[in-house]
Amino acid sequence: MNRFAQRLTHAVGLFLVLPLMGCATYQSKVQPAREALARHDFTKALADLKPLADKENDDQLAYLMDYGVALQVAGQLKESNQILMKADRLAELVDYQSVSRIAGSLALNEEMVQYKGDTFEKIFINAYLAMNFLEMDQLDDALVEARRINEKYLKYRADEKQAFELNSFSKYLSAVIWEASRSYDDAYIAYAEAYKIDPSISTIREDLIRSAKLARRMDSYKDWKKKFPDVVESDSWYDRSNGELVIIYQQGWGPRKSAGKNNGHTLPTLVPVRSQTQRARLYLSSQTEPLLSREVYDVQSAAMKTLEEDYGILFAKRMAGIATKAVLSDQIRQQNQALGDLAYIALLVADRADVRQWSFLPQTIQIIRVPLRAGTYKFRLEGVDYSNTSTGEGLDSRDVEIKAGQKKFVIWRSLK
Repeated sequence: MNRFAQRLTHAVGLFLVLPLMGCATYQSKVQPAREALARHDFTKALADLKPLADKENDDQLAYLMDYGVALQVAGQLKESNQILMKADRLAELVDYQSVSRIAGSLALNEEMVQYKGDTFEKIFINAYLAMNFLEMDQLDDALVEARRINEKYLKYRADEKQAFELNSFSKYLSAVIWEASRSYDDAYIAYAEAYKIDPSISTIREDLIRSAKLARRMDSYKDWKKKFPDVVESDSWYDRSNGELVIIYQQGWGPRKSAGKNNGHTLPTLVPVRSQTQRARLYLSSQTEPLLSREVYDVQSAAMKTLEEDYGILFAKRMAGIATKAVLSDQIRQQNQALGDLAYIALLVADRADVRQWSFLPQTIQIIRVPLRAGTYKFRLEGVDYSNTSTGEGLDSRDVEIKAGQKKFVIWRSLK
């Protein structure tokens, strides 16, 4: 009997007891913090997440990403970026797994290996960093994140990742950042790349026409004008004395992983989270009519497509796991028939789906962009449902200063 099987023999009794006691999963550990955040009890949410994010283990990346978002929602932007930078470094580390750990994941469950994050999640880390910097009016730091987004985009595209994995919002956001810095050619290139990833971005047609003209790519400008004849240009797009108010709205909660029913308890599935608030409505002192947000990224769709793409690999691992369980229990059975039979049962019961993810992401990301003359304006945001009826969520009335040739960014998240 090999050493792993010997250790397993001594642990069989424990494995038979643990399922009866119940083992906390990632989802059960973060659920109290999600509930606290939804009711705006930021103190409890952060207190629940901090010890999870601080602990170095195989789940740390998921907890760091969740904690970073919670800090952003709580308005602690500097602290949020400190945590997200740590998550970014951890996500980029070369993953090393020992043979025994890989064997253990096959014998027991996938949660025995380190969580490295999905591709779209890794790019999202830099988008969240950039959003924090933008709201803090630190454009140069946001530009650093725009470059990091581009580096990751090039890397993952070279790895032949699917379009839905490349995170079109992060590429779109980098275009907005380049535009804010008046690097119009870089902005145009990024908008064009975002269009290649997802041509359904609601604002992309105007963005391509505007940025092509600002970049003085007149041939491209004419091509886009011809392709999108229904887009009405505005003189305000090109007036250098104007500034712009940019509202980035994060709507609801993304889908959550759970053990599947139709595909067996060892494979995860994603369950959508129902949200009452569907859009943001902007009331601005200079506008006679309120403006509604427009969707630029469907996080839920990206997550579901990513998991669907992974099912082939996950299923193959589970099949290998069943074979591994059979071999190990047979080795024990050679020493003790009853114990070997119990070991096989214990291993099957101990196996469970890997439900780790970045679960604090929103369902969708939406945007409102308003060119404005330099000056101070009052604005407020109101969350609305499918029928455009107020849900009671919102951002209270406040002043915003718009400077000529500059963009002012406001980030808001609805949680109900």
